[in-house]
Amino acid sequence: MATDLPVRNSIRMSWQRSQESSVDTDQPAPAYFPGIDFDTTLTRAARPVIDALSSELTDEPVCIILTDAKGIVLDRRGGDRSLIRRLDRVDLAPGFRYAESEVGTNGIGTALEVGGPILVLGNEHYTGVLRSFACAGAPITHPVTGGLLGVLDITTQARNSNAVLLSVAKLAARRIQERVIEEANALDQALLSEYYAVCRHTGGSVIALGDEVFMINAYAQQHFDSADQAALIDRTRDARGGTKPLTFLADLPSGISARLAYQPTFLGDTLAGGIVQIREQRSAPRSGTRVPAVPGMAGTSALWRHTTHEVLDACGRAEWLVAEGEPGVGKLTMLRAVHDYSSPTRRLAIIDADDHDLLTTAASELESDADLIIRHAHLLSGDVIHGLADLLQAARDGSIGQDAWVALTMVPGQPDDDALGTQLLSFFPRTVAVPPLRHHLEDVPALVRHLLGRAGVTGVTLSTAALNQLMRLPWSGNVTHLRTILTDVARRRRSGVVELEDLPAECHATTRRHLTRMEALERDAIVDALAAHNGDKTAAAEALGMSRATIYRKIRDYAIHS
Repeated sequence: MATDLPVRNSIRMSWQRSQESSVDTDQPAPAYFPGIDFDTTLTRAARPVIDALSSELTDEPVCIILTDAKGIVLDRRGGDRSLIRRLDRVDLAPGFRYAESEVGTNGIGTALEVGGPILVLGNEHYTGVLRSFACAGAPITHPVTGGLLGVLDITTQARNSNAVLLSVAKLAARRIQERVIEEANALDQALLSEYYAVCRHTGGSVIALGDEVFMINAYAQQHFDSADQAALIDRTRDARGGTKPLTFLADLPSGISARLAYQPTFLGDTLAGGIVQIREQRSAPRSGTRVPAVPGMAGTSALWRHTTHEVLDACGRAEWLVAEGEPGVGKLTMLRAVHDYSSPTRRLAIIDADDHDLLTTAASELESDADLIIRHAHLLSGDVIHGLADLLQAARDGSIGQDAWVALTMVPGQPDDDALGTQLLSFFPRTVAVPPLRHHLEDVPALVRHLLGRAGVTGVTLSTAALNQLMRLPWSGNVTHLRTILTDVARRRRSGVVELEDLPAECHATTRRHLTRMEALERDAIVDALAAHNGDKTAAAEALGMSRATIYRKIRDYAIHS
């Protein structure tokens, strides 16, 4: 399709973007997304507005369409049967994504690209089958955060088009934005009422979590120092948005163990947020307790030293234990280092749960007076658990091995195997929670030095800016993830100082939400483009075939530090 025809500049630019995205000019191909959540803040706020508008336009040959911020259709109302059939033929229906990159110039996708309202008349559409329509799209933004929520689009047949369509779409979008803030106020009020009720009833430490609200009561502020408060706040991230009660433990920098009980708060059927009640489980070790530096481990934060102290204490007492934590936190590293420090003359055998000869190997190692670690114990099958329980009972009785020390590593919360709990874990009187890296980010510089040294990389250091950026990241893969990043860095720079711009693309975004593979690729492409154009967002947008509004939105969504 020629992009140099005499049309409005906004349409010509959209045609160019469509062409660069290789959109089919004959037939749009919007992707379909099953399982879309149709009960969101946007849909709840929009429902009464769309109800009223569709009632006002009952006798008009128009269709009202609501999409999310990616152009996925969430609701479609009104329109005569002929118009609905035409829309169905081009997949402009709930669940389909009408992004400009998939279907070309249109009132939904182009409004998202330019970040403002737009009327697209029949022949201004990029794909031929859409030229029989006229559509007016108006973006809906959050009235407080400014974040893009979606688009309100009004579509009709091209012969019925007039300028009023865009005015109506813009007015409806404003009404929806007003409803968003009304609902937010009602939800915040419900959460606030519950927060005050719990504070009065318990008299203890309480935290309230909402989409835009965070409160911590005076008792908690007085009872926990600033470092513990920061750890508590970070730990509650795991509960935010949960619709079911949840209880979890947190080892705080001071050494205190706290029990956090999360209870969701609803306004009708809508989640308003949640209340977290905090109870101190165990006091920190006496201030005079010194935690020695254990070779093979890195980290001096209070939380990491407290965890190390627990494992050292158990190992010193020959107490069997379970090291529990997310994948990659360093459970095996900690157990192995503490064992070698506490019992340097005893051999340590490490067996993985997927070892087909686990029982035979474990029996042989115990008979040879070795200590034993079973990795990934949560993956053990029922038959293996039965056999291992018999073997551990023999070791406990002294009929096999001599004063053997045994430990397990596990990932919390899986699976729900009765045999694991009743037959196996009963041998282990203590469980030590090994914290995720995001809970002791102050240890990142020490870990960087340690991991580079372990990899034999001696001529590389990281600048202060690079280290500070690493300390901002959520580290979903924990220490293993950090090791992968450093391996990549060392492969590309074998000596000298690693600056902020030398870090891989994923390190320049600090969003804590889980990204799909496609989102991660898009994030990395944006970071690379920004780096290639010295942070010039306009040039980066042009290089990627995006509008300036889109790249600004995506930089904000991915929390990219440019």
